[in-house]
Amino acid sequence: MLLSNPAFAVSSTPHRMVFQSRSHWTEAEANANAVIKGKIGLHQIVGSRRNLKFISRSVSEGEALTEYDTPFPNDYIDLLKQAKRATELALKDGKQLMEIEFPTAGLGSVPGDGEGGNEMTGSMQLIREFCDILVAPEKVTRTRIFFPEANEVKFARQVFEGASFKLDYLTKPSFFEDFGFGEKVKMADRVKPGDELFLVGYPYFNVNEMIVVEELYKEAVMNTNRKMIIFNGELDRIRSGYYPSFFYPKLAALTKSLLPMMETVYYIHNFKGRNGGTLFRCYPGPWRVLRRMGNKYFCVHQQEKMPSLKEVALDILPAA
Repeated sequence: MLLSNPAFAVSSTPHRMVFQSRSHWTEAEANANAVIKGKIGLHQIVGSRRNLKFISRSVSEGEALTEYDTPFPNDYIDLLKQAKRATELALKDGKQLMEIEFPTAGLGSVPGDGEGGNEMTGSMQLIREFCDILVAPEKVTRTRIFFPEANEVKFARQVFEGASFKLDYLTKPSFFEDFGFGEKVKMADRVKPGDELFLVGYPYFNVNEMIVVEELYKEAVMNTNRKMIIFNGELDRIRSGYYPSFFYPKLAALTKSLLPMMETVYYIHNFKGRNGGTLFRCYPGPWRVLRRMGNKYFCVHQQEKMPSLKEVALDILPAA
């Protein structure tokens, strides 16, 4: 399950105190250690959805399935395998900036279903599992994993115990942290000459984190052979205008600078309610809107470009 032909040279605002005080993440730490020691499976922590069947119903009746009609994952183990394969294909196609996005409170969950800190802990554990199956042994020391804050690297060292991945951070806490400010970190100083792959985990708690991600991309990835993956960055907040451009001009500018260069290689976003469903993509396949009926998933719409969440919720799903 290692990368056989690597293409690289190799809703509520969450609260991050879960990583900053041992008393707040004791349970998460115990779970992480249990996973690492093999006492319990990762899917037992972050949820599983076994026994789900997938049926793809094309928009035009009778249309045959293609090799890229990836079924909705049964559980997180299945999800990671799909995300690995999608990433490998994207790397083979020369993609340099990639996004992986899916819920961590359960495959059928939506943002806000889980407590913010627990969702971040789940993402950290899943990043470890993902990197273990994606990166070949000889590329491990050339893979740098960035977490949003310096404090979280301390906890990450326990989750990544026994692995040689380079763990790093985007920002450092400051006296004004409670007001959304962090100490400026020059990204060029965080990068080493041997680095080949950067994976950035969940940079969405502080609005400055994605701005730092863009800096990292421009200073250390663009015009190089390096690759970057943004893992559960909740970029839909930026795409949808969640942050008003008047108050967050730099963040809003990412929709014209950074995001257009990004390939979303794996994506799951759920919609609840009477017209609920799921927007799903596994590279290089199309974007598909799924609807669950019982234990089966049906494809009710598909297209090549990513539809907006508003379009899916107000137009596609009600008409399905």
